[in-house]
Amino acid sequence: MKIAVPTKIGNQIDSHFGHCEFYSIFTIKKNKVVNKQIFQSPLGCGFKSDIAYDLAKMDVHIMLAGGIGNGAINKLAEQKIEVICNCNCKGDVDVLVNEFLFGNIQDGGSNCATHELEKEGHNCSHN
Repeated sequence: MKIAVPTKIGNQIDSHFGHCEFYSIFTIKKNKVVNKQIFQSPLGCGFKSDIAYDLAKMDVHIMLAGGIGNGAINKLAEQKIEVICNCNCKGDVDVLVNEFLFGNIQDGGSNCATHELEKEGHNCSHN
């Protein structure tokens, strides 16, 4: 299994899927991280890019995300990538993935409603 996390410099969780600098891709075997690689984020908003297709080609099955719009969720779902939303995602990506593997990260049930409200300007302001 592979897990992707939107990431910014310093190995920190980027709280917005579509604006991240890159994705950390974790390979999981027997509920342990066995490999981690970096995948550069394409230019533009996440759901307008081919990122869902690219991640699916890399065999990613789970996206741990903070703020993420419905368009991105739908594109990822089309590629059979489950999105775990939790808009309070902050901190180190390695810690987040380990917490997820221990069962301590649940879907927050919320996503970036700002995308539906602000079609122009795209001013999401996640922490």
